[in-house]
Amino acid sequence: MKNNINYKLIFLSLLIIGFSSCDIRQKDDQQYEISKIKNEELFSSVILKHLSAVKNKDFITLKSTMSPKGNMELIQPGSEIVYSVDGFMKFHQEWFDVPNWTVNTKILSTDIGDRIGVATTEFLYKEPERNGKPYFNRLIVTYTLERINNNWYIIKDHASSIEKTKN
Repeated sequence: MKNNINYKLIFLSLLIIGFSSCDIRQKDDQQYEISKIKNEELFSSVILKHLSAVKNKDFITLKSTMSPKGNMELIQPGSEIVYSVDGFMKFHQEWFDVPNWTVNTKILSTDIGDRIGVATTEFLYKEPERNGKPYFNRLIVTYTLERINNNWYIIKDHASSIEKTKN
């Protein structure tokens, strides 16, 4: 009879431990999902902020989306790679100084990890007149972002021209 009571106590203890660990795992899973959603929201807010800064020619906001480490790769059609935030900002300052252009953007896809994320976007760049006629350039621009101290920053911008007006 004493052995039977011991087995019952052991079985009851195992049941309690089992249910407790299920609850802990469930809470961990919920925390992971909340953390994942928060991470995706932070990523999305930075890429949208960056695209808006380009569209509005907002140099200061654009710089705030850049890596504080200074690392950056800017890859443009027909150009050498620019390897720094300073070079990226110089390119954009010169571009922002060009008058009368507009750009419309949309996010086509994202792949967001814990430390690195990628956003593929479409840019429709227009000038009312270039060489006496309207000009457009449809580009696919892929951004790589890195999470540093729980904030996302742009570390790579790779543009490919898909369709454009012939000069």
